[in-house]
Amino acid sequence: MMIIMLTSQYDNHHTCWQEDQTDFASTGSTYRNRAYKRQRCKSMTTTVATAPTQTVQPLTGKVVALLAGLAAISMLSTNIILPAFPAIGEDLGVSARELGLTLSSFFITFALGQLVVGPLADRYGRKKLVLGGLCIFVVGTVIAGLASTLDMLIAGRIIQALGVCAASVLSRAIARDLFEGETLARALSLTMIATAAAPGFSPLLGSLLSATLGWRAIFILVGLAAVALAFFYVQSLGETHPVDRRAPHSTRSVVLAYRKLALDTRFILPAVSMSLLMSGLFASFAAAPAILMKGIGLTSLQTGLYFAATVFVVFAAGMAAPRLAHRHGSRIITLLGIACAMAGGGLLLVGPADPSLGWYALSMVTFLWGMGLANPLGTAIAMQPFGREAGMASALLGFISMGAAALTTWLASVLTFAPVTTLGGIQATACLIAWVLFVLRGSLAK
Repeated sequence: MMIIMLTSQYDNHHTCWQEDQTDFASTGSTYRNRAYKRQRCKSMTTTVATAPTQTVQPLTGKVVALLAGLAAISMLSTNIILPAFPAIGEDLGVSARELGLTLSSFFITFALGQLVVGPLADRYGRKKLVLGGLCIFVVGTVIAGLASTLDMLIAGRIIQALGVCAASVLSRAIARDLFEGETLARALSLTMIATAAAPGFSPLLGSLLSATLGWRAIFILVGLAAVALAFFYVQSLGETHPVDRRAPHSTRSVVLAYRKLALDTRFILPAVSMSLLMSGLFASFAAAPAILMKGIGLTSLQTGLYFAATVFVVFAAGMAAPRLAHRHGSRIITLLGIACAMAGGGLLLVGPADPSLGWYALSMVTFLWGMGLANPLGTAIAMQPFGREAGMASALLGFISMGAAALTTWLASVLTFAPVTTLGGIQATACLIAWVLFVLRGSLAK
């Protein structure tokens, strides 16, 4: 840092000396002009010495697209293979239940990997972790795409998760590096839209690829998407966590830092609250086949179209969230969003056990609208106080989110109630606890 300051000062003095020489040689110049330029050069030197080192970056469409891509690729790589399970099972000679191991192994690795990526990114910067993670992800994608046995496919999925967890964690950390306050909330809102769009559109895309080109084409597409994302990252943004802001972590300091975050109510209460809210969305993914296909009678293509249609609800809510927060405050809109999502789960509880498509769609639109309002604002509130530890905070948030998602998807699969009742109970309960935690956070902050 000192070398940079001295170099900058030298460049400024050298420029000013050249300007003085020009003035001296010029017959139209005066002593007053030279004195003014010397004073300006002194001001330039002072400014360089005291300037903050934090990266300043406007919220442009390019930055939003990059953050969205980093956040969405993990969801894309997960949900896009679901429609191909019958074809994969037939080709590899395994059952659909056994193929579920490719999802559970991915989620477990993804959750644990985030806890490692966070402190590494705070110590070594974001760029190395993002690019290295995407390279590992491509390797795993190749292995999965060439798999001839279930074990090989699971190994490829584990390697995929090890790589892609870096992109997911660091999308939030990079946003915190670049933005604060309302701009941070807006960036996270737009990123959340992409995160929701990926599981919405990817099943439809996966079914089309599997039907036309075979299931291995899915992994080719995902791998090419990772390569394009890495190139886009290098060309458009690069490192956002400069050396002077990095935190050197030992193993002991990492454990203590995670402990400190877990005990800090400014972080842990909104983090758990938003994780519970998002877990209702993952529960709906687990319950959707039983409700939409077995219960209501939709085909796989119609189910894919249904998921794609729900994306527009999240898109509208994500666009509205920053504007409503600017007018009424982030905390109020977050609480209203959680209450709205809870009402969506309640509609499933009070409705029929075998609902029509219209009733189920109404409940999910209500839930998704509330989730779309609350999640980006609540995430920004959790991340805001922890700029220096943004990587670790994002990693712990991701770990909690995946843990909550694993719990609710497991409950949606094992509970013996009607699928609609199970889903409604999970969503309503999770949102109620999320609402209480967020209210408690606001009370303690006063």
